Amino acid sequence: MTTVRVPAGWPATEEEARAVQDGLRARVVLDEPGPQPGTGHVTGVDVAYDDERDVVAAAAVVLDAATLGVVAEATAVGQVSFPYVPGLLAFREVPTVLAALHALPCPPGLVVCDGYGLAHPRRFGLASHLGVVTGLPTIGVAKNPFTFAYDEPDAPRGSSSPLLAGEEEVGRALRTRDGVKPVFVSVGHRVSLAGACAHTLALTPAYRLPETTRRADALCRRALQEATTRQAPTSL
Repeated sequence: MTTVRVPAGWPATEEEARAVQDGLRARVVLDEPGPQPGTGHVTGVDVAYDDERDVVAAAAVVLDAATLGVVAEATAVGQVSFPYVPGLLAFREVPTVLAALHALPCPPGLVVCDGYGLAHPRRFGLASHLGVVTGLPTIGVAKNPFTFAYDEPDAPRGSSSPLLAGEEEVGRALRTRDGVKPVFVSVGHRVSLAGACAHTLALTPAYRLPETTRRADALCRRALQEATTRQAPTSL
């Protein structure tokens, strides 16, 4: 497990964070198809918080895209690096997630975030932020549509409908299980929306959420529990 400090010069105010977003957003690449679904590595990242202790734990779990077997995993624990501000959540998570990715013993391939990419009020969610700063192809697969509108997709698995900000398509509502609530897929960096949806379906053979997210969620929760247990004072 890697221990992470808040990076020097990390944004401390909303104004500073938005300025960083504005600068990085211009570097998002949207005209690449991305890796072929079912090939190479695919990595899930997720975080868990203990706000009382000001601790965040991140996990990165690499799967073989063809078999969905675990290839490698890494965790990192650090101080929460930014206050909770809707639209700026990446600034709470990026340093620790980056540390977990850097601790992996192999290339991560496509990175799948439990959250948003372009489906974000400023069109720059965690998936886009991670993609730009690492250069990796990234997508966001979220559990809810945030503030965006969509029509219910048809009931069968694989059905989808546009996730809309006014008339702009920022992602897709994608049915990963017959008749089950959809997930909300958006491009992060260096992947097409069609490709992001194809990867999401390849990662959901049995459950609503991608295997990448399920495994990273379980691992970061364990890492947080271990870290906060070590921090807890011993009773006399």
